[in-house]
Amino acid sequence: MDLDVVNMFVIAGGTLAIPILAFVASFLLWPSALIRIYYWYWRRTLGMQVRYVHHEDYQFCYSFRGRPGHKPSILMLHGFSAHKDMWLSVVKFLPKNLHLVCVDMPGHEGTTRSSLDDLSIDGQVKRIHQFVECLKLNKKPFHLVGTSMGGQVAGVYAAYYPSDVSSLCLVCPAGLQYSTDNQFVQRLKELQGSAAVEKIPLIPSTPEEMSEMLQLCSYVRFKVPQQILQGLVDVRIPHNNFYRKLFLEIVSEKSRYSLHQNMDKIKVPTQIIWGKQDQQVLDVSGADMLAKSIANCQVELLENCGHSVVMERPRKTAKLIIDFLASVHNTDNNKKLD
Repeated sequence: MDLDVVNMFVIAGGTLAIPILAFVASFLLWPSALIRIYYWYWRRTLGMQVRYVHHEDYQFCYSFRGRPGHKPSILMLHGFSAHKDMWLSVVKFLPKNLHLVCVDMPGHEGTTRSSLDDLSIDGQVKRIHQFVECLKLNKKPFHLVGTSMGGQVAGVYAAYYPSDVSSLCLVCPAGLQYSTDNQFVQRLKELQGSAAVEKIPLIPSTPEEMSEMLQLCSYVRFKVPQQILQGLVDVRIPHNNFYRKLFLEIVSEKSRYSLHQNMDKIKVPTQIIWGKQDQQVLDVSGADMLAKSIANCQVELLENCGHSVVMERPRKTAKLIIDFLASVHNTDNNKKLD
């Protein structure tokens, strides 16, 4: 073989080896950086753009796709200790002609974190209303989606600001009062009453605790490599003190049952999505409670699915949201024609 050809292959091999080695090094040494790059890439691929908006000196960070049109805009609220990018797996299966907005909840990711902020559910609802006003999102009623803590905020928001919301989707929301507490809730109450806030299962500080949290929240058993678990923990650890403060606030007497206390005030068409196997975190029986209190309510229970509906069944979740929106939108159009 000609020496120049050999040299060409050596150079080509070396050129390819550099990014491969860089990737391996990042995976082994800086897994948290790799996770950030992953979200950046996913947002870019799906056409989600990140923007900031201010209410006085308070900053909201959000991502969006599309523009307001004849169909309602969709505002999506994430759960405890998550961020706007948790919705990307669902966004992937939503039509590109919809106007989507995913906001970082108060104190999370790019949204302002202040020691003076009211982190109660009522306080978060007021902040989200400020965000809505800043974007003029309520110029026309929008579809509001929330999961877990975000579902609790979404439900209370619909009760407090009914004219803002055209329809509502609650994905295994927090904030309901059950006749008996499951083992997880009992444990949380014990931790709340003691000084052991460091041991809250939803605030992991080691890869092992992260793995336990994933198993607690999902029915599907994901096989997550140790380095990815380490990366997920590394991303969270700087925020764990805030998460502990937030947790104590949302399980306080003021906030714990705020959705339960306001569910009969929800008047818009409502969709409840819940994993049938969500019994370890927020019991699926909550869906029936909501259905009995909200007049125009549709319940969807997902088989082989736990609390992390968005992560476990993103395609199905997206389809349910689309179908529900279509049914509500068509009903409204028919009423106008009558």
